[in-house]
Amino acid sequence: MIHHPPARPFPALGPRLSVADGTLPRVSSYPPSSPAQPTTLRQRLAGLRGPAVPPRPLDARALAALAANPGCGRRALLDGAGVDKTALASALGSPASFGQSQFAIIRGNSFEAKVKGDGGAELLRLVHAHLAPAAEPPGSPGAGARVPDLTAAGPEGRAARTALALREATAAGRDSGAWTLLDHPMLALEVAGSPAYLEPDAVVVHPDGRWTVVEIKSFPMIDGAADAAKVGAAARQAAVYVLALEKTAAKLPGAEVGHTVLLVCPKDFSNLPTASPVDIRRERSVTRRQLDRLTRVEELAAALPEGLSFDPATRTAEELAVAVSAVDAAYAPECLAACELAFHCRDRARAADQVTALGRSVRGELGALTTVEAALAAAAGAGCAEDPTAAALHRAARLRAEALELAAARPPHPVPETPACPC
Repeated sequence: MIHHPPARPFPALGPRLSVADGTLPRVSSYPPSSPAQPTTLRQRLAGLRGPAVPPRPLDARALAALAANPGCGRRALLDGAGVDKTALASALGSPASFGQSQFAIIRGNSFEAKVKGDGGAELLRLVHAHLAPAAEPPGSPGAGARVPDLTAAGPEGRAARTALALREATAAGRDSGAWTLLDHPMLALEVAGSPAYLEPDAVVVHPDGRWTVVEIKSFPMIDGAADAAKVGAAARQAAVYVLALEKTAAKLPGAEVGHTVLLVCPKDFSNLPTASPVDIRRERSVTRRQLDRLTRVEELAAALPEGLSFDPATRTAEELAVAVSAVDAAYAPECLAACELAFHCRDRARAADQVTALGRSVRGELGALTTVEAALAAAAGAGCAEDPTAAALHRAARLRAEALELAAARPPHPVPETPACPC
């Protein structure tokens, strides 16, 4: 038989704890709720374009168009969010109809292949003649020419391969005086917190370690000069490439990015290449300021109401029009050649009677007169007498009326009779 010892009372442990009287805290089986996490900029931009819509990558043309119209918050926000403006314009009923024709694309590709043929000999000759005449010419016994292979998997791989090729080309130039031609390199530039991958036509590395961007265009250069608007667009595009190259050059000792790019075009009306150096320091400064503004796109997004979206798949045309109108735009006629939403913005500018529809020069001359109606009223004498712009318009209208009255009061000049043909 087993004998158990008598039970002994436990010693006193203090006051009894109870859940009912609040002396013992309740224990829940659910994990404690964490505070609401703030919405990140990436999530906010994803909501603007649609959660299921992938962001549209920025290219050099889009960044150059931003630099051409730095006051347009609408384009800055839509490009920063990666919104497909072509689909958005179609959903708004104002599809874009600009772009190169198939013939122009084929002609441009054929001309570029001609310029880069024979290992880029002609292209390197043009770079040497216009930008480095004192250096040893490419292909001479003391200065060879290299064309490295830049193929890699994906844009990230190609950008890494390009950075390595630039490093090797800079070292080879210092060691052996070799020239290097990078055909369609891939450059990375951080825009609004995400990388944008850019592909210039060519980058030439000089023997002294200088890097030059080469832009090859199919529009003609007649008598040594090309269309000013097209040259300006090419310069803004090249400025984007220069900014991307500067990020890489900052990590390589001895590397320097030239602020003079080489524009290669057909000579006169032939298919022979000619070139002209273009100083892009002003375009580079403007583009850099615009990109800095674009990196603060969260300020534009924060001013929009919650739930606003530019997704054509989930919003009606009326809802999209309201969403687009929530962001200020700076329309100008030049937008018709650079922005997919230009026709929509033009219609809204005309409906609001804005003078921006007449061009930036007119808008700058009119000062505080922001509508066509106000400008016409000032010309009729109904404007503010203290406004110098209104006074100048009124005086110009009076002078025009006096000139028309004088012209109407003059007798008409007799028209001489044409002699009969002797034959």
